[in-house]
Amino acid sequence: MEVLRIAAGDGRLTAAELDQRLDAALSARTLGELAGLTADLPRVAATPSGATVEVKDVVRIDQEGGSVRRDGRWAVPRRMELRSSWCDVTLDFTEAVITQDTLRIDMDMRGGTLRLVTRPGMTVNTDSLSMSYGKTRIPRGAGPGAPNALQVELVGHIAYGRVVVRAPQRTFRRWILRTPE
Repeated sequence: MEVLRIAAGDGRLTAAELDQRLDAALSARTLGELAGLTADLPRVAATPSGATVEVKDVVRIDQEGGSVRRDGRWAVPRRMELRSSWCDVTLDFTEAVITQDTLRIDMDMRGGTLRLVTRPGMTVNTDSLSMSYGKTRIPRGAGPGAPNALQVELVGHIAYGRVVVRAPQRTFRRWILRTPE
């Protein structure tokens, strides 16, 4: 319903279309019925500053050598395709705009490191990830009943590389003062 209200506020829906879709949303019984109400609308997410960012369904990272970094305010897509050879990839979620509860990363990595910088409420699932001569370092998730802001599912294969999941590093000032991030 919030997506429909934002679309109407942006002028992408008329008042009559908004009323019709809101009525349909209130009477919907399945997620599929709800998805049909917003399928024709471009995906956008609002940042805390009020700016809107377009959310893509699929983001592809295809890199040989070097490094790739996503940080700052970036819109987290529904799915990522990661194809890399001897490349370090860092996805920093500390300031990312999260619009759904699951991110699937389809991986085909040879060498290099996938680094995920998480924030509270994020979990990483590697049950569908196969590794050859690789290593994972994933901290335990929060206990049962903790809010889940985003679940990242790693799917595919990584050879001669590693996956590192960590919280953001504290600044020097916070370290000296012994305050949490």
